[in-house]
Amino acid sequence: MNRLNKPMAIIGFIVVFLSAIFCPFLKAPLQANWNLFQVDMGLYMITNGLLGLAVLLFFIRKLRAFRIVGLVLVGWLVLAMGLVYFQIHNYFGWKFIDNILVKTLHMKWGWAVIIVGALIIVFSVGKGSVGKGSVGKGNPIAEQED
Repeated sequence: MNRLNKPMAIIGFIVVFLSAIFCPFLKAPLQANWNLFQVDMGLYMITNGLLGLAVLLFFIRKLRAFRIVGLVLVGWLVLAMGLVYFQIHNYFGWKFIDNILVKTLHMKWGWAVIIVGALIIVFSVGKGSVGKGSVGKGNPIAEQED
């Protein structure tokens, strides 16, 4: 049996959604901090698409699929962070110009916040059973057999 901590999952959704909009992901000269949409619209759309799929699975109570999508979201965010890092370091293909670009563009703390939010989503689903009688109306922790 899987159990779902609903408040924890909702906090994870909110953290991922709001961090993609408001947290700085890249420091660009003369333009201040960029959020995920300004860094790359494709990364932003795929991230929000995976988040939307996780929310859908949360509401239709498919906990195994919810956990898998959460893991895919974490993997995607780590991959996206690596892609942005390597794009900064190899943008033009000329060592001199790329070194100047590396010195002007800096990755910011928004990456850590969004990955922590995705990990909260993953860890909101756990294995095991909840004590007898604890599942019921008004209890934020619910069980489901998959």
